[in-house]
Amino acid sequence: MNERLAATAPVDIIVGPVARFLRLEAASGIVLLACTAAALAWANSPWAGAYTDLFHHRELTIGLGGVVLAGGSVEWWINDGLMAIFFFVVGLEIKRELAVGELSSVRKAALPLMAALGGMVVPALVFVSLGARGDASRGWGVPMATDIAFALGVLALLGRRVPASLRVFLAALAVADDLGALIVIAVFYSEEIRAGCLLAGIGTAGLMFILGALGVRRWAVYLGLGLVVWYLVLLSGVHATIAGVLAAFAVPVRSRVDAREFLIFSRRTLDDLDATGPCEGSIVTDSRQQSIVQSLEDACDRVQTPLQVFEHALTPWVAFLIVPLFALANAGVSLTGGVPQGEAMRVSGGVGLGLMLGKPAGILLATWVAVRLRLGELPRGVRWMHVVGVGCLGGIGFTMALFIAQLAYRTAPELLVSAKIGILAGSACSAVAGLVLLAAAAARPEGAR
Repeated sequence: MNERLAATAPVDIIVGPVARFLRLEAASGIVLLACTAAALAWANSPWAGAYTDLFHHRELTIGLGGVVLAGGSVEWWINDGLMAIFFFVVGLEIKRELAVGELSSVRKAALPLMAALGGMVVPALVFVSLGARGDASRGWGVPMATDIAFALGVLALLGRRVPASLRVFLAALAVADDLGALIVIAVFYSEEIRAGCLLAGIGTAGLMFILGALGVRRWAVYLGLGLVVWYLVLLSGVHATIAGVLAAFAVPVRSRVDAREFLIFSRRTLDDLDATGPCEGSIVTDSRQQSIVQSLEDACDRVQTPLQVFEHALTPWVAFLIVPLFALANAGVSLTGGVPQGEAMRVSGGVGLGLMLGKPAGILLATWVAVRLRLGELPRGVRWMHVVGVGCLGGIGFTMALFIAQLAYRTAPELLVSAKIGILAGSACSAVAGLVLLAAAAARPEGAR
């Protein structure tokens, strides 16, 4: 049940269509796709210089008392600053799934974890097999990532023609994939590490965890300490976005009030509100009704966990602002330079083939092994053709792949361009292939495998 109270104010009538669009499952993917297309068009237009100047050359700094605390290009602030919020939300999703979701037990987690592992190892092997050398070889981690928003957005286009359990499987697989990608970023794509700053950042995250265990639920406390964690990790040499994950794992996932206790209290409170008489006038004029509604609001605050509050508040901003901005700043690839040659060709080919072929092959193989070894079983209503289709959707690397490419080729701009071409081509082909295969699976009889 996902009903909402009717809105009658003129502003609600005006913004209603926009609000309904934003609630669509595929909406964030549509916005992301539009920003990607805009970036490509801008970078290949007569105004390409303005694109480069805005994102790569314009400097922004934050200081205090004449001391510069942090500074860099607009692209740097998006990739190292705003994307920390993206990774914070990713961390919240991972923690939720580990605590109460599809990764909360060995039995539940075995299949998506195995599928994610296969979907990371095989694409990396495909990249390495093309023989990239020197700086070019650093891109082996690029085709390992899955863009959960894009993948779920494409799956949502099929609506009820695919089993609901398939969406759960894809979401759990993508979350496990994100966890693996985060480990790869932290271990292989960090710069020279300053242990003191890193330990201070971990200690601050530990303080957040202790406060949560003590029952502190003020979101402002976690926000303030999370910013401290981000700055300390930034200074440490480990990529600053890892701070988002550290902070997310310290946010409490348990509520202060038992769900059944909340349900009993809410029913009693609503009965009290009903007993006050008809609610025909404004609640502003009835102090008893105000008091009852306020107590219900307080109860709602208590039953929600800080993790829920942060995820609910930040997910729309991440989906409709931060990730589209990231795409706008990073997907602007000039296509006028001709076909990549030599090492650049190996990079674009390794990334593209890793996403298009390595991802589905790895996910399918690992899932088959897990089922054969009885480590897990296919979700209800899911057939092997569905698994192949989901494997193709796993090849939509996009956001995470672009992010890892930025880290891998930070000092090699020409290789970064080739990696981006491979990501865009591989992700587009994977999306089309996944959509076609899943639509074909939906058209087959239920008994077919």
